[in-house]
Amino acid sequence: MSEAIVTLKKGEGRTIKAGGAWIFDNEIDSVMGSFENGDIVVVHDFDGYMMGRGFINTNSKIRVRMMTRKKDQVIDDDFLYMRVKNAWEYRKSVLLPVDLNCCRVIFGEADFLPGLVIDKYDDVLVVESLALGIDKLKLKIVDMLKEIMAADGFKIRGVYERSDAKVRVKEGLAPYKGFIGDEFDTNVEIVENGVHYMVDVVNGQKTGFFLDQKYNRLSIQRLCKDKRVLDCFTHMGTFALNAGIGGAAEVTGLDISDFAVAQATANAKLNGLDSTVKFKQANVLDELPKLAEAGEKFDVVILDPPAFTKSREATKNAIKGYREINMKGLKLVKDGGYLATCSCSHFMTQDLFIKVIGQAAQAAHKRLRQVEFRTQAPDHPILWAADESYYLKFLVFQVVDEK
Repeated sequence: MSEAIVTLKKGEGRTIKAGGAWIFDNEIDSVMGSFENGDIVVVHDFDGYMMGRGFINTNSKIRVRMMTRKKDQVIDDDFLYMRVKNAWEYRKSVLLPVDLNCCRVIFGEADFLPGLVIDKYDDVLVVESLALGIDKLKLKIVDMLKEIMAADGFKIRGVYERSDAKVRVKEGLAPYKGFIGDEFDTNVEIVENGVHYMVDVVNGQKTGFFLDQKYNRLSIQRLCKDKRVLDCFTHMGTFALNAGIGGAAEVTGLDISDFAVAQATANAKLNGLDSTVKFKQANVLDELPKLAEAGEKFDVVILDPPAFTKSREATKNAIKGYREINMKGLKLVKDGGYLATCSCSHFMTQDLFIKVIGQAAQAAHKRLRQVEFRTQAPDHPILWAADESYYLKFLVFQVVDEK
């Protein structure tokens, strides 16, 4: 069957021409030929110039997700194997061997497999499929990845699918969770930066764990020796436990979720840190002013909030949220202490986030000395022109009282 041809309107397709992966419904002039949603189509510019191939879905505003820019490249098993092999080889190049214990192996558009995420937790893979076209290929891709990893001595004992994000509905897909292949024990122990965690791949956030902060967590270890540390939005206790491993004298982790606090407490015990690293169930926005009122001060304050915005329209409210949380956090830092703060929303751009932190410092009457700026770990590569692949901003400051 011949492939359908998608032709762009004149002047459209700016994103893919810049190197991105998406074509939106309002950029398309015509679709010639028959197809089913999820099929591979050929993409032409307005003048007939062939721009590559991608899969189409008329249910989605992201009408075509590009798979290749090469005119003579066919999307077949050899093509998929090449993409999967390249993704794994990239991780072997940019991560230390010990860090392959847990890492993101496929990161959607940034690995040229749009809509697909696969994370590795020791000997378990967790799959998240967010687009119809890739959903049709996911089982084949998983089998290829298991074969490629096995050749390097990484035997996978089980695969679980966490395609339960609401965004699937926009693709005409129902949210889904379940085993791919045989059932297995889904509580998995991983090691990251020398810290042990029990990951629940069925009930944990996203695919079970936030792997993108791997080296950001490591970077705060050296700041925490003999220090008093406050970790806000602690989730599974990740930053708190890195502080503990780094030799902190006392660490308090805060999270609104009882489930998260229970997980974090168990992880502290797993690492033999339960005497110095403690966790408390609390609403961070309410708790920080109470600590300030009580005159509490910390050598290191860590702010790792959930995304305050998941849409461009909500950015204005998110700015207020980030400004407020950073102002409250800054007030708890001792003179000469450190603030580590981050945003995980790609709508909160780097420039905007820095501006908001500056406003918070001014309101808190603090001066900031930037120690470092970081983004997501390299197993979450940032594909230029694919803005959604650049989302994590992480900054460390020394905080100085205004004098």
